[in-house]
Amino acid sequence: MSTKVVELKTVKVGKYIVLDGEASKVTSLTTSSPGKHGAAKARLEAVGIFDGQKRSLVKPVDTKVEVPILDKRIGQILAVMGDQVQIMDLETFETFELPIPAEFDDEIRGAVGTDLGVEYIIALGNMKIMRTKKV
Repeated sequence: MSTKVVELKTVKVGKYIVLDGEASKVTSLTTSSPGKHGAAKARLEAVGIFDGQKRSLVKPVDTKVEVPILDKRIGQILAVMGDQVQIMDLETFETFELPIPAEFDDEIRGAVGTDLGVEYIIALGNMKIMRTKKV
């Protein structure tokens, strides 16, 4: 599990954070100004990368939070087997299978034997296809 620790005030919309043990993309972030006896608070909302679940967090802005270290890679499509696609990483040449995301179903099924590949990410031990790409 590769993460780093940062303060909540340094997180920005569109970046990633670990909430409930799941890598999530920040969709909104609002901060309140400090009061007479309190610290500034941040309200953060995020969507899980791998499960699509919405999560929220309300904490002081100086709270330490974990940020996942994402590994973005490119792979070549070798075969399509039902709802799975077999991919070969273009750096390490290892092969593995991932589920085909619904939004890329038609593109990936027609890509075997062409120069179309996929960009995928690895975060917290999980893998997911993010987009298709010419290789």
